[in-house]
Amino acid sequence: MSDIAQTNFPGEELKEITVEQLQDMLATGKLTSVELVQAYKARIEAIDWSGPTLRSVIELNPDAEDIARSLDEERQAKGPRGPLHGLPILIKDNIDTDDKMHTTAGSLALVGSKPQKDAFVVEKLREAGAIILGKTNLSEWANFRSTHSSSGWSGRGGQTRNPYIITHNPCGSSSGSGVSVSANLAVAALATETDGSIVCPAHMNGIVGIKPTVGLLSRAGVIPVSHTQDTVGVHARTVKDAAVVLGAMTGVDPRDEATANSEGKSFTDYTQFLDAGALKGARIGVLRKYYSGYNSHTDNIFEAAIEIIKSLGAEVVDPADLPTAQEMKESKDETTVLTYDFKNDLNAYLETRIPDPNYPGAKILRSLEEIMEFNKENSDKELPYFGQEIMEVSQERGPLTEETYTTALANNRRRGGKEGIDAVLAEHNLDALIAPTGQPSWPIDLVNGDHFGGASSSPAAVVGYPLVTVPSGYVYGLPVGLTFMGTAYSEPTLIKLAYAFEQANPVRQSPTYKPSFEMPQPPKL
Repeated sequence: MSDIAQTNFPGEELKEITVEQLQDMLATGKLTSVELVQAYKARIEAIDWSGPTLRSVIELNPDAEDIARSLDEERQAKGPRGPLHGLPILIKDNIDTDDKMHTTAGSLALVGSKPQKDAFVVEKLREAGAIILGKTNLSEWANFRSTHSSSGWSGRGGQTRNPYIITHNPCGSSSGSGVSVSANLAVAALATETDGSIVCPAHMNGIVGIKPTVGLLSRAGVIPVSHTQDTVGVHARTVKDAAVVLGAMTGVDPRDEATANSEGKSFTDYTQFLDAGALKGARIGVLRKYYSGYNSHTDNIFEAAIEIIKSLGAEVVDPADLPTAQEMKESKDETTVLTYDFKNDLNAYLETRIPDPNYPGAKILRSLEEIMEFNKENSDKELPYFGQEIMEVSQERGPLTEETYTTALANNRRRGGKEGIDAVLAEHNLDALIAPTGQPSWPIDLVNGDHFGGASSSPAAVVGYPLVTVPSGYVYGLPVGLTFMGTAYSEPTLIKLAYAFEQANPVRQSPTYKPSFEMPQPPKL
């Protein structure tokens, strides 16, 4: 079965284009922001909503062209505000926007209510001159509803599909953000992560993902899973582009007390740390136990990545396993914390919603319990493939003062940080750790759910530490990523190391939207 010809789609001149290249075109008058918005919209309509039908973009901003026109005029009169001036960015549909778009976490339950104001990160992007082009689909409620979910499915947006082989899974929960960037539907996108939801879609869709330290970026105005683990992050096609977007969103926000810890530790320009020679002399530890060895194809790509890192002059400590790896694998403490947090944090968020005047008379849901009841009443639309058993567990949890919660939280932070990542970094005097991000994508399975074989995001997730994943190779046309992992606020180090690896191993390939996996034919005897 042949690939769908990419030349059939509009906006091919935008494929793999970078922030810097777009700004050069805008500065010289070869392109306007209005034309750029129009080109991306045409591409979304041709690739995402028809053609391969990726379903990564859930909604377009009806005011995007007007915003672009205003920014074009401002550029002519005053010059650009910065590197994001006039560039369209997509954002995940759990990030609040006070505009004509919805914010629903992919759920029909939130249609009829709206946020009162932009999320802090959206405010920062608008101040930087970025155009919020639209909202991306996601795993509904950031994949915190069912143990048998299919990543990338939501009641509002349907099933997002992998652009390399469209019968395959895009990973979640930031599936739409990862797919849209990979398919060149925008220059970058905002994603969110509780555990793996930035880095996994980045790795399965062949792009860069930056999951920052919890507290580097504000979560105010983001539909939550857990205040202890949630963070906003970035999807882009290059480390440099991701660094540009990351820097535009930092800053202390009174609405999110966790950001107070970032004062003096954040930067508005992370591109200053890009260094193609950064791996020379760097000390890199290799995570083996539990974080590799679960997939032979992934292992082959990982071993090749290690050799590239060695060839660039890094000192590689192999293995540099986490002392707490087995504890974390066997423990249920992360699940305990998340189910407690979800009920508490979601109920608090829902109190901030106001009626949407476009839906007069719609019931405004104010609690997890009411969300669950809505799902039951609308089971044909919300529960056709899998249930809400995670929500049911969360609903039974008590207040965050309970000893079960406080003990589990302390265990997570100890295992992930002081006795985990920090311990192994200190023991071997390491700059960072590396691990495969995950396995290659599996076929979408709405009957049985996801088929995760392994991943490396959890140690950093439970303690709130940063990750950067970059494309590392391909298996039968499906991408596999490499993760760089470090301690709190080590984004400058991780970005420069990831950039050095990316420059030496530029494997990123534009997707070709294969309709299905091509099975090799047996030889004729």
